[in-house]
Amino acid sequence: MIKSRICDLIGIQYPIFQGGMAWISDAVLASAVSEAGGLGIISAMNANAEYVREEIRKCKSMTNKPFGVNIMLMSPFVDEVAKVVIEENVAVVTTGAGMPSKYMSDWKAANIKVIPVVGSVAFAIRMERMGADAVVAEGSESGGHVGETNTMALVPQVCDAVKIPVLAAGGIADGRGVAAALMLGADGVQCGTCFLVAKECKVHENYKKKIISASDCETIITGRRMGHPVRSLKTRFSRKFAEMEKDASNTDEQILAFGSGSLRKAVVDGDLEGGSFMAGQIAGMVKEERPAGVIVETMMKDAESILKTCTNRLK
Repeated sequence: MIKSRICDLIGIQYPIFQGGMAWISDAVLASAVSEAGGLGIISAMNANAEYVREEIRKCKSMTNKPFGVNIMLMSPFVDEVAKVVIEENVAVVTTGAGMPSKYMSDWKAANIKVIPVVGSVAFAIRMERMGADAVVAEGSESGGHVGETNTMALVPQVCDAVKIPVLAAGGIADGRGVAAALMLGADGVQCGTCFLVAKECKVHENYKKKIISASDCETIITGRRMGHPVRSLKTRFSRKFAEMEKDASNTDEQILAFGSGSLRKAVVDGDLEGGSFMAGQIAGMVKEERPAGVIVETMMKDAESILKTCTNRLK
């Protein structure tokens, strides 16, 4: 069995996190992943404290294993959500879209493991100095908001730069990706796109169908003009968004208004015309809907088999 520092740190069986995807990662999905031996994560997104508290309590009713909450630090409700995770004794907090410095001391005092998502070596070093317990090094192959550096290049550089555990994210959906991440020096992985088609995932059926039918060249990055690049599947909406960005006659405000609510339209409504179907480049490898537990166990067993056969390549 594959074991790593991240398993010992959090008390999980397998070194695999389910990403905190806005409008997607709820108590049902998170509890299923945690029950399977990984770390399920609830997304706080832009929700208020009571929504997050309800999801945490629901997750607790479905599993007695560790789970986490992903907090988007740009949320208008971040201050109250930061308190809720303390009040509800959440095991792990992952963070994105900002600096967690304001909340770090309180979270640490509550014995919460704080694991920021980082897209650069400099940010990883800063998080370690701030007291982070681990970091998720997320490459630009991932879905949703992305950085500039690919996973293959980012992960080993972050691993060399910090002493705390590093999880690799971006472009990982099977045992080969897990094994590769471990060989790059990571202590585990975080995956999002492969869990979009988990049976426990609540996304609209149209969303799952688009992931399953995706090819290797199916994604596009939009939002660079506004400084917030996002990777999603190629659709009429994403292509139109990209065209609007290139047209200097469109203001940033007009472009943002066009994109407003597009993720919800995809997740909840399955809107094939106006929805933003966020997904990573690995979508072309995700070919069927399976229970979250099967996804976790298959990935880890396949990774273990691959790692055991690595010595066969040496002469």
